[in-house]
Amino acid sequence: MGHLITIATCSLNQWALDFVGNKARILESIRLAKEAGCSLRIGPELEVCGYGCLDHFLESDTCLHAWESFSEILADPICEGMLIDIGMPVKHRNVLYNCRVISYNKKILLIRPKLSLANDGNYYEMRYFSPWKGERVVEDFYLPRSIARIAGQEKCRIGDALISTKDSCMGTETCEELFTPRAPGIGAGLDGCEIFSNSSGSHHELRKLHTRIELIREATLKSGGIYLYSNQQGCDGDRLYYDGCAMIIINGDIVAQGSQFSLADVEVVTATVDLEDVRSYRFSKSRAMQATTQPSYERIEANMSLSSEAEEFDPLIRPSPVLEARYHTPEEEIALGPACWLWDYLRRSRQAGFFIPLSGGIDSCATSVIVHSMCRLVYHDVTVKQDPQVLKDLLQIAGEPANSDWRPSSPQDIASRMFHSAYMGMAKNSSPDTRKRAKDLAKDIGSYHLDFDIDNVVNAIVTLFTTVTKFTPAYKMYGGSIASNLALQNIQARTRMVLAYLFAQLLPTVRGRNSKNPGASPGGLLVLGSANVDESLRGYLTKYDASSADINPIGGISKNDLKRFILYAATAYDLPILQTFIDAPPTAELEPITEAYSQSDEADMGMSYAELSIYGNLRKRDHLGPWGMWTKLLHVWGDRLSPKQIYDKVRWFFWCYSINRHKMTTLTPSYHAEQYSPDDNRFDMRPFLYPSFDWAWRKIERSIEGMGERGTKVPEGVEDKKSV
Repeated sequence: MGHLITIATCSLNQWALDFVGNKARILESIRLAKEAGCSLRIGPELEVCGYGCLDHFLESDTCLHAWESFSEILADPICEGMLIDIGMPVKHRNVLYNCRVISYNKKILLIRPKLSLANDGNYYEMRYFSPWKGERVVEDFYLPRSIARIAGQEKCRIGDALISTKDSCMGTETCEELFTPRAPGIGAGLDGCEIFSNSSGSHHELRKLHTRIELIREATLKSGGIYLYSNQQGCDGDRLYYDGCAMIIINGDIVAQGSQFSLADVEVVTATVDLEDVRSYRFSKSRAMQATTQPSYERIEANMSLSSEAEEFDPLIRPSPVLEARYHTPEEEIALGPACWLWDYLRRSRQAGFFIPLSGGIDSCATSVIVHSMCRLVYHDVTVKQDPQVLKDLLQIAGEPANSDWRPSSPQDIASRMFHSAYMGMAKNSSPDTRKRAKDLAKDIGSYHLDFDIDNVVNAIVTLFTTVTKFTPAYKMYGGSIASNLALQNIQARTRMVLAYLFAQLLPTVRGRNSKNPGASPGGLLVLGSANVDESLRGYLTKYDASSADINPIGGISKNDLKRFILYAATAYDLPILQTFIDAPPTAELEPITEAYSQSDEADMGMSYAELSIYGNLRKRDHLGPWGMWTKLLHVWGDRLSPKQIYDKVRWFFWCYSINRHKMTTLTPSYHAEQYSPDDNRFDMRPFLYPSFDWAWRKIERSIEGMGERGTKVPEGVEDKKSV
């Protein structure tokens, strides 16, 4: 018997509750794996129903339809002759578990529930599921009648067990279990398990992939083994983008790695590996001594071999070579991740395209360039990869008949059909520079662009207010109060939001979309927001202004990362116009511009974007309150600022943060990309009505007072300055 086995993992673009589409993608992945000669196929976590079902997991329908879908997969002839590992929710003794169901030739071998649930950050698995009873605990599970008829068996085993084939032994982990200090694979490996699968629903976050790959490599680097990692890829219905990167690793070496970002619905990754490489790698006395004391796992026998039954040696079949891990730069991640997320959201919402208020500033510029990146990906998949699903979706979005022979000539040609932008200016407040930048960028990326002023609308609102109240608000430069100055800015911002939705609703009608499809509605556009994560954290946005939109691809990205992305895109996408956005000072342009005054974002905020990133990471990632943040920053900024200056900065940040936290309750659904996102809807659960932090402030003040002169003394050689 041979020792070479060909195995498959995959990334699937599943959609929560899309049982029909999910089943089709699962079967397609099995077909492709079988075509590649694989004897084992694993798929993503909860792939039958989709990972992001959220509270729908609490509905009996979800489990019922999962079993119905699984029964059709089990009965499909394409599954014969292959060991298959599929993810779905399973209820056992009235308790719901997140499970892997492992089958061979219509027989259910094992249902393996998840031992460690993801229950922080974006994940609330314990809201729906319970962790399994413990390591190596196995019980009988009575199968639904629909499965029993197909499988010819009444029950199977459920629990933490291993699958024993004629030539090897396989165990499984599920997503979070890889990240735990004592992963299940450690004990299973010591008990002789040679093949490990990990089926995940792991979302994209900037700079996260390196951690994931190192954990997977480490899983087999110490004790040897073959590790198959599968992950969902795409937007399955909410803020997260699951970033694929299916891979196969043996003894710490990568031998196959899939794409991290892709428009493809199904991507199968295969490799040929040698079981003997695992056995020889494990020939060490230290491992053997631990293995002899390892408690045994129950083994479920599978009457099959993963390797060929043939005795003769085939020189044409050889192990897959070792590969270097592929990583994207953060700038490439920003270009690709949100772009793929936008495409999934657009095609699955069946809308006509996007609309963005294009201000001439860097944030709306970044959102527009991400849409341009999306158009480039679509163009490549249609013209080079010739992906039929991407073409089908593009024709539907563009309003073309399904049998249309129209094909895009460029990414800009795609944008001209689906991307709409508008510069909504004010005669005294908007500069010619921002108007020109918006127009030039729209031309370069191909968007359908409008340019108009909104003075008449804003003036009408102010006139109405004055008529009713007999009070005329004025800007501060004209003697108005702070309240009046802010109110006049907010009127402009909120007017732009109302107009954005008006144009988004009617532009497809104006442009005659679907005119070639008699009876079809012209549809509407998705409004894109462009508030970055730092502005949301600080509250530097108007509630229900142009930041209020349908979705926001940059809402989880910091200002500094966006600047680096724009610099990258200027060269990578041959868009020299982008340098002018980098060079321009950030400004809201909501106050009149004079020779002596031009509004500045950082001046308005009272802090720099670089400082905001630091505050955000300390608050969320490092879990620090006012006192903890101040003590931490004493060591970070102590060589430049006095303890009193640092205190003033921390206090100002927390004051701005707390009075603006209510804005996060209505924050536009944003692509999750950053660990310190303030998204109140799911990721960052906080009150939105705060008291003052008097206890912490008094504690800090006492500490500074106890320092004497050192508490207010600026370090020598450093000028007294307001920003770090």
